[in-house]
Amino acid sequence: MSIVEAGSKAPKFRLEADNGETLTLTSFKGQKLVLYFYPKDDTPGCTKQAIGFTERLADFEKAGAAVLGVSKDTVEKHKKFRDKHNLEVLLASDPEGDVIESYGSWVEKNMYGKKYMGIERSTFLIDEKGTIQEVWRKVRVPGHVDKVLERVKEL
Repeated sequence: MSIVEAGSKAPKFRLEADNGETLTLTSFKGQKLVLYFYPKDDTPGCTKQAIGFTERLADFEKAGAAVLGVSKDTVEKHKKFRDKHNLEVLLASDPEGDVIESYGSWVEKNMYGKKYMGIERSTFLIDEKGTIQEVWRKVRVPGHVDKVLERVKEL
C-alpha cells in the first residue's frame, strides 16, 4: 500500500452508492471531490458528520465539489441511514474494504486497551484532474466540514 498524500494521484475506485449508481473516480472528472471515510452508519460521530456535509452540500456544489461518504456498511444500510436523517450526501459501500485500504484509512485502533482494525475517519480533497490536494486524518467532527469547505473554495 502506498501512502496517499497531497500531490499524489487519487487511487481509483468502483463503489455502489445509495442512489443505485456505480461510482468511479472518473464519475467525478471535471469537478472536485470530497471523499470521506467513516466507521459506521448511524453512530453519533458519523451521523453528525453526514448531517454536517448535508447542511453545507449546496455550498460545496457551488464551489464545484461533490461529496461522497464511504464505509463498509451495505447500500441497504446506507439507504436507511440516509432516510432516517434526511441525508443528501452520496454514500457508497466498500464491503471488502479495498478502497478504504487503498487510501490508507484501514488502520489499527485502540479502545480501552483493546487493539483492533477499523476505519480511520479521514477526508481526501481530490481536484478535477484526480490529484489529491489535501488529506485530513484522525478527523474530529466538530468544525471539520467548514475546514474542508474553506479548502475547496481555495482551489
